[in-house]
Amino acid sequence: MTVRAAVLPAVGAPLEITGIDLPEPGPGQVRVRLAAAGVCHSDLSLSNGTMRVPVPAVLGHEGAGTVVSVGEGVTHLAPGAPVVLNWAPACGDCHACALGEVWLCANALNGAAGVHARTADGTELHPGLNVAAFAEETVVTASCVLPLPDGVPLTDAALLGCAVLTGYGAVHHAARVRRGETVAVFGAGGVGLATLQSARIAGASRIIAVDVSPAKEVLARAAGATDFVLASDTTAREIRALTGKQGADVAIECVGRAATIRAAWDSTRRGGRTTVVGIGGKDQEVTFNALEIFHWGRTLSGCVYGNTDPARDLPVLAEHVREGRLDLSALVTERIGLDGIPAAFENMLAGKGGRALVVF
Repeated sequence: MTVRAAVLPAVGAPLEITGIDLPEPGPGQVRVRLAAAGVCHSDLSLSNGTMRVPVPAVLGHEGAGTVVSVGEGVTHLAPGAPVVLNWAPACGDCHACALGEVWLCANALNGAAGVHARTADGTELHPGLNVAAFAEETVVTASCVLPLPDGVPLTDAALLGCAVLTGYGAVHHAARVRRGETVAVFGAGGVGLATLQSARIAGASRIIAVDVSPAKEVLARAAGATDFVLASDTTAREIRALTGKQGADVAIECVGRAATIRAAWDSTRRGGRTTVVGIGGKDQEVTFNALEIFHWGRTLSGCVYGNTDPARDLPVLAEHVREGRLDLSALVTERIGLDGIPAAFENMLAGKGGRALVVF
């Protein structure tokens, strides 16, 4: 069956909207008709080679939709069921999974090397980060599909597949923000806005948003920020001024740049925690001297997929949505169609625009 999709023909090449030949689901697979997919910086990282996956590929890793059909052996899902795509399914057998650290599963991205579909001339296409959500329909392994809990709009639910899980997990699992603590969030994009909302849910007393764009202040404050700081060489100094000259208890970096990571570290109080969520390139080197590491006693940690277990955390997020504590629609600044994806990527490359949601 032919469906339209956004294809990355090669690293660094523009995305192409084209028809692809998508096979029917085989054993252990599920076919999903997409309702929406988020345009995420991780897809940009795939397209420019920051993250390496086989190409050509159908990108898109954050999506939700409805089950169309299931392959042999799939018994927990049925046609018509609303679902969220999980781009990093845990194998359950590797060392990380045995430790309960499913977000570090060694085999989570094995599916990205498989053949997902073919172009009209027979060229094999890979499934980006496993799920190939930039398409009208996709076929994935059953482990990449999670039932959508009741009470969450299907279109907005796409954001639960990456941005919200990452932001929520960064606050509640990686940084372990405690009630009454101060939190600084660097970057007010989709993940950053989810992080701000999650800090509010955690009961942070002061939530400081940092971004290079003054236009992000309104969005950041709506998400829960009590203060907004325009990123500059004096960011750390301004955050210390807002926190009694101490620095934030927790700083969460959602950009993935050396300068921003360093600023987040410098903004953290003595003994505080700095958590890095943003995905930076190998050229983004951050330096520290030995004395400051001893003196400040801060903790610097990475954060993969929010250190979440999607099967465990998705119902928790759904409850926050139902109770009005988490507003998914507030994370979206633009709703576009499939044909708008290439332009949305160009905007991200140029540092323009906000969080786009592809609605099919």
